[in-house]
Amino acid sequence: MKRVTSIGGIFFKSQDPAKTREWYNRHLGLNTNDYGSTFEWRQADEPGKKGFSQWSPFKDDTTYFAPSEKEFMINYRVEDLEWLVGELKKEGVTILDEIESYDYGKFVHILDPEGNKIELWQPNDLEYEKLGGGTTK
Repeated sequence: MKRVTSIGGIFFKSQDPAKTREWYNRHLGLNTNDYGSTFEWRQADEPGKKGFSQWSPFKDDTTYFAPSEKEFMINYRVEDLEWLVGELKKEGVTILDEIESYDYGKFVHILDPEGNKIELWQPNDLEYEKLGGGTTK
């Protein structure tokens, strides 16, 4: 079974997220909203299915990336979150929280060996698209 299937999102701290979103919209053409920008793509093994990745600047004082002290967090899309969390526990990976479920998918957070917080997401792309994308936790 696959573990990570793609990047689900790039999240980073910003002094002024609204200004950052506007700059990326104006200068790089990102279609931004209050959450950032959603990138739509087709899944390689199922070209008829859409996939989404999220780009989001967060306020620089956010605690969402804690306990990591880094200025960024990467979200990875996974195929089966419950199975993967079970495997990661067996392998001694630090699991930071319980799996949370939303209409647009399931989430859990882990730490890599350097203390970077990682968000794992088992997406429900149909619901994510209905919500207009950009509605991550």
